[in-house]
Amino acid sequence: QVQLVESGGGLVQAGGSLRLSCAASGRTNRNYAMAWFRQAPGKEREFVASIGWSDRSTVYADSVKGRFTISRDDGKNMVFLQMNTLIPEDTAVYYCAAADRLYAAPSSSRFNYGSWGQGTQVTVSS
Repeated sequence: QVQLVESGGGLVQAGGSLRLSCAASGRTNRNYAMAWFRQAPGKEREFVASIGWSDRSTVYADSVKGRFTISRDDGKNMVFLQMNTLIPEDTAVYYCAAADRLYAAPSSSRFNYGSWGQGTQVTVSS
């Protein structure tokens, strides 16, 4: 069982930047796809970005393309989400997720991820 702990959330003004981190333990995630999801109050959890296990292929939600960048450091067993040009609509709890299946491609489906962190709050003020 892999444990995931997110950090880096906070309050930022519109147009600002934040970098989220996700530290994994209990399993080496080198060969697993990783992802970020988010959930705003009263809304369902939605996909943000995913990164593959080998070629670092990435998938992004349309709403964050060009503003957010997902990356990983397998030596440290960590995943990151660089968020630039933040807008109030980005306000949500952000969750890190790890895929269940070895060598799976990056995916936007939450059902492909069996391990989740506790989330970190991101608030963007206008």
